Amino acid sequence: MTDDKTGRIVWHDLFTGDRQRSMAFYQRVAGWTYKVEHATDFAWGDGEKDFVLALLGDEAGAGFAETPPELTNGWIAYVEVRDVDAAVALAEELGGTITRQPFEVPGVGRNALLRDPLGASFGVSVSRHSFPAPRRQFGIETYLSDATAFPRAFYSQLLGWKVSSPPTRDQDAVAIAGPSGEDVAVSLVGKTPADVPAIWLPSLNVADPQAASNDARILGGTTFGRLLAKPDRHAGSFLCDPDGALFRVR
Repeated sequence: MTDDKTGRIVWHDLFTGDRQRSMAFYQRVAGWTYKVEHATDFAWGDGEKDFVLALLGDEAGAGFAETPPELTNGWIAYVEVRDVDAAVALAEELGGTITRQPFEVPGVGRNALLRDPLGASFGVSVSRHSFPAPRRQFGIETYLSDATAFPRAFYSQLLGWKVSSPPTRDQDAVAIAGPSGEDVAVSLVGKTPADVPAIWLPSLNVADPQAASNDARILGGTTFGRLLAKPDRHAGSFLCDPDGALFRVR
């Protein structure tokens, strides 16, 4: 692990029930290509299995895996920490829950899956490779919740994230910076209906967001903006893929 990655989002996993369909969808929407690697000790079970790396040019920032029985379809972002086991213990003290206890990913590092106090899923990771955090494939993460405030104390103490002042009436987003001061996420709270749980969404960097949105709908995706409880100028950039995974294009 290198210090410059601490507190940054270093990886995304897409859990999908139809990997081939998801690959075709994101190839057209985001312009990704793929590399298939064979794992002899697959992190998500079943011993030997193929794992799909999603690339933009020569940058690999995501992987596709069939959804494990204990999880649901969707995106998971992993944040670099100094000690995964210590982070898991602290998350519980701060009101979070453990989805999967710390586990090894051979040749990659050590991970764990968590939920914050509002129920949003994310991962923590200690990298054991020299690759930098991806910058071209993904933009800053987006947090959606029907709550009145982002759980800033939880993320501040756990990940060292710093949240800007609460938004005024003229603002609709709260910026979240990592320990280095670089923005890592944006929070939109009070935007979703009460029956939509808090969620972290990846932001996919695309050349033309409108064209990407159109392609997504052609391939069976939907616009997530219609689910927002309040009108929002960002709504058109939120999408749901055919497998139910939510994401944003920008």
